[in-house]
Amino acid sequence: MDIELVEISDFLAEYHPFDLLPEEVLRTLPASMQASYARRGMVILEPETDCAFLHVVRSGAVEAHSREGHLLARLGEGEAFGSQALIGDGKAINRITAIEDTLLYLLPKPQFDRLRRDFPQFSYFFAPPGAERLRGAHAHGRTADEQLKLMAQRLGDLMERAEPVVIGLDDSIQAAAARMRDENVSCLPVCDSDRLVGIITDRDLRNRVVAGGVDYATPVRRMMTSDPVTLDADDLAFDALMTMSRRNISHLPIMSGGRLAGVITNTNLVRRQTLSAVYMVGDIHQRTTFDGLAGVVSQIPHLLVYLVDAGATAHNIGHIITSIADAATQRLLKLAEEELGPPPVPYAWMASGSQARHEQTGVSDQDNCLILDDSFDAAAHGDYFTSLARYVNDGLHACGYVYCPGDMMASTPKWRQPLAQWRRYFSKWIDQPEPKALMLSCIFFDMRPVWGEKALFTDLQGLILDKAQKNQLFLSHMVANALTHSPPIGFFRGFVLIRGGEHDNEFDLKHAGVVPVVDIARINALEEGLRAVNTHDRLNAERRKGSLSTSGARDLLESYEFIAITRLRHQAEQIRNGEKPNNFMDPNALSRFERDHLRDAFQVVKTIQSSMANAYHVTM
Repeated sequence: MDIELVEISDFLAEYHPFDLLPEEVLRTLPASMQASYARRGMVILEPETDCAFLHVVRSGAVEAHSREGHLLARLGEGEAFGSQALIGDGKAINRITAIEDTLLYLLPKPQFDRLRRDFPQFSYFFAPPGAERLRGAHAHGRTADEQLKLMAQRLGDLMERAEPVVIGLDDSIQAAAARMRDENVSCLPVCDSDRLVGIITDRDLRNRVVAGGVDYATPVRRMMTSDPVTLDADDLAFDALMTMSRRNISHLPIMSGGRLAGVITNTNLVRRQTLSAVYMVGDIHQRTTFDGLAGVVSQIPHLLVYLVDAGATAHNIGHIITSIADAATQRLLKLAEEELGPPPVPYAWMASGSQARHEQTGVSDQDNCLILDDSFDAAAHGDYFTSLARYVNDGLHACGYVYCPGDMMASTPKWRQPLAQWRRYFSKWIDQPEPKALMLSCIFFDMRPVWGEKALFTDLQGLILDKAQKNQLFLSHMVANALTHSPPIGFFRGFVLIRGGEHDNEFDLKHAGVVPVVDIARINALEEGLRAVNTHDRLNAERRKGSLSTSGARDLLESYEFIAITRLRHQAEQIRNGEKPNNFMDPNALSRFERDHLRDAFQVVKTIQSSMANAYHVTM
């Protein structure tokens, strides 16, 4: 081989992703390439001009500017440009200018396409950041785990029959038993036309009918369990196991679009194996003391490590970890009511922040509040709810969910108010946005009822979404506040690190990584009037509504997942090392592969932040 071609091959082998190609490919590749020289100040590519090559910088440096003139990047030795044009319509997207005398190696499009087709590692490196490239990154090093695959499945996908087997209200007990025998099922949903009104099980037939000597001609309506607990087809198998464990039931009707889709039984799920988290939830509901509850919750770090090692997504890990916090909260409220007596007026215990979003990790404090029925009378009922809130907040603290540093808890009188007062709070925050109101908005606009009268929140949420949608000034303030959380990446794709102090040369994967995406999803949800609270669910709903494009939502979801799972892997590693998990990471602890893809994810978030700032005329 010509000595010059050998030199090009050796050069390419030093840089990603060419270093991932087989040696025989690298040895033949230079024969199809050509060299080009650009003097300092020369414009190499203009937006909308034809681009037929991948340009690799051999020496020198170039700058990339957007068509609006914004500096996007500086590229040096071993870095490449022009790939987006080659993957797209062949037209350059940005202006590329030599800022030093620069030597380039040019790879023609046919060879570039062939490498992308034949070598997946080459393809996802040059895919648009946040799309295939990040999707490939999620799979890197991940192990399969059949238990997690099951627990993360939609209940709708676990239905074993195309149509549910049902019985009518006025059919006889004998007819129900015969139908259960003929269809080989252990229960029958009871329907009035298309509406689910009850359920009757083989246990009911044994305990209520046979043992009770009931006439077999008795109509089903007299022996059934009315208004059974249900889940939605989009809920997870984990939710079903947890619900059945907590309520001590064996059959769970599954709904889809308001109609009965089928029934999941504990036998269906248990025979496929279960997760320890399900048993943790069941154990929580048997505990009667703070110490007993704390003993169960203390297993969360080990569960987090297990879930990360098993290859669970950040979305599913957050859902499972948060379900344990929900169970602890519900158990404490039940114990409080047993000690204090039944509540004098209806109430809803609300989770806020990451618990409300089902996004808790190994590091969580408390954010919660109480919505009381408007029949609440402070003189008559105040002591009861003060005691209830303190009991639960103290219990959660004992379990490791430490008191909120800002006192955003139900034990704080301000956050334990009747519905009418909550309506006034939100009206003021939206109508008169100011710094403290925006901070409160970020916490209390992520709310979810975990116990009590859910209708209290439904009423309040309707007001919030209606007012927020109509108030562009408020949304603009929310955008400006959200942009204070910026991904830790600079103009030249270098990480922006904390300087000095305990976390010197680290970045914060929560406030600079996860929170910017949470903010984007929340603002779009308010603008569109969406009731979803989970960030993943919000982004999917926003894609369907059109507030985010299909590709934008997909890229943002992929970026969010990669940032979040990187954070969880970091926490899992700290737990393995006997350290207290936190959100601060040294980028040098990551592989080059991980650093490159984390940059991609941050860049996707930053790009969407910029689009949002332009849409609301907010300066970044």
